[in-house]
Amino acid sequence: MTMCAWCSTSTDVMDGFIHALTHQAFLQTALAAGLLASIGCGVMGTYVVVKRIAFLAGGIAHSVLGGIGAAVYFGLPPLAGALGAAVLAALLIGGIRLQWRAQEDTLISALWAMGMAAGILFIAKTPGYQSDLMSYLFGNILLVPRDSLAFMAALDVLLLVAVAAFHRQFMAVAFDEEFARLRGVPVAFFYLLLLVLVAVTVVLMIQVVGLILVLALITLPAAVAGHYVHSLGRMMLVATLLGGLVTTGGLALSYGPDLPVGPTIILLTGGLYMVSAVVSRHLARRRAHRAFHGAAGEARHG
Repeated sequence: MTMCAWCSTSTDVMDGFIHALTHQAFLQTALAAGLLASIGCGVMGTYVVVKRIAFLAGGIAHSVLGGIGAAVYFGLPPLAGALGAAVLAALLIGGIRLQWRAQEDTLISALWAMGMAAGILFIAKTPGYQSDLMSYLFGNILLVPRDSLAFMAALDVLLLVAVAAFHRQFMAVAFDEEFARLRGVPVAFFYLLLLVLVAVTVVLMIQVVGLILVLALITLPAAVAGHYVHSLGRMMLVATLLGGLVTTGGLALSYGPDLPVGPTIILLTGGLYMVSAVVSRHLARRRAHRAFHGAAGEARHG
């Protein structure tokens, strides 16, 4: 396929997606869900990357399946079970890290596995085939019901209010816990609160990309933002914009070939991160090269 033919095909695909978006309500709901999820992805993903707690976020995410399975088994809304399980897992994992640092990896791995196993058992004992539960595991943004958008928006508001109210405390805990303690900040409380907000973010995104892939969407847009900006606020803004870009782009790219949307979003996100890592490394080397020659020039003329 020539370059012109490829461009023409890509244009046709995008035109077809935009046309469908203006006529199909489920696509509009999916787009809104992706944009709402990108807010949590950008705001809390920045803390996850800066604090380097991706493993803890993964433990929280995979423990959620137990809550979803239990909620459906007892006839409750799946998202309510997901939120309850995520918050409980965040508190347990946070407590483990604070109290049992020497064994935290093993204990968090145990909670991770137990949450998944409990969810699978509940799914197995729930009468009938629960296809919606599989969408929580692997993600299907096209199946997000419209009434879930209000729930997702409420979670976003909760995240933004909490971050606005406690931004300085979260920043102190994220960058230097010992200094925060010396300043009188209750580190344990704000650390656990931070993990609870990460748990809320996980619930925001599980319908978009599923539990299996949620960790990538939490961390990678923020990691890309961190390549170019170093202010926490700017990282959040750039990561949010990137989250919206990859969710919308993944939805558009998957529409024409009828591909699973969640994996398409993650492949796009991962590709963006890999390209950004190479570019940022190249730029860093050029800056170092210029600084070296500038210093050498000053030394010669000095």
